[in-house]
Amino acid sequence: MNPAELCNRLDDALPQTQCTKCGYPDCRSYATAMADENALPNRCPPGGAQGIVRLRAILEAAGRIYPDDLKLDPDCGLERPRPIAVIDPKTCIGCTLCIQACPVDAIVGASKQLHVVLTEWCTGCDLCIPPCPVDCITMENVTDDRTGWDAWSPEEAHLSKSRYHAREERLEREERDNHLRLSKKAEQKLHELDSSPDNAAASIEQQQEIERKRAIIAAAIARAKASASKESAS
Repeated sequence: MNPAELCNRLDDALPQTQCTKCGYPDCRSYATAMADENALPNRCPPGGAQGIVRLRAILEAAGRIYPDDLKLDPDCGLERPRPIAVIDPKTCIGCTLCIQACPVDAIVGASKQLHVVLTEWCTGCDLCIPPCPVDCITMENVTDDRTGWDAWSPEEAHLSKSRYHAREERLEREERDNHLRLSKKAEQKLHELDSSPDNAAASIEQQQEIERKRAIIAAAIARAKASASKESAS
């Protein structure tokens, strides 16, 4: 099994909650770390004990060896019933920080307006809790005593993964569009600077200041275009 295939299989075996409890920025990064032998298959609380069995089987098929008593790393958290986020409408101030933190766009709302959790999308990752300045978000158990993969399904994992990647693509697109917008704005300023009727009568000091501004604007345009081009290529 080549490294890319191994990484893909490990990624497919993860619950895709994108909770970062494993210590990596997303499920794919954790899968990569396991494939590269930089992480053990016991760092995913949402997957729980059954998740360890799944990941371990894939890795052992690739020739890896692990202790028989491999348990969930307590530093990553505990296996638990699946929760979903609930926002208190009386306390929410509409700051949008939870929206920015949600890895699957499961929270909707606008600035200074009540935010709402799309319960069917929420993965229970807890990432919306720390940034909330008014502590208006709680996590409520929705699976009773069922934990790990008993509280989550492959279909839900697949949908969560799709939503996560859709969000990443949206953020990249917005960043690229912002760079292009700034580039056009800078080009307009450069045009206004070059076409100013005062240029002809400018003193040496004023001409030097114009050249300084022109260089700053030109550099800003170059940076914006380079960033947009890099993001488009990736």
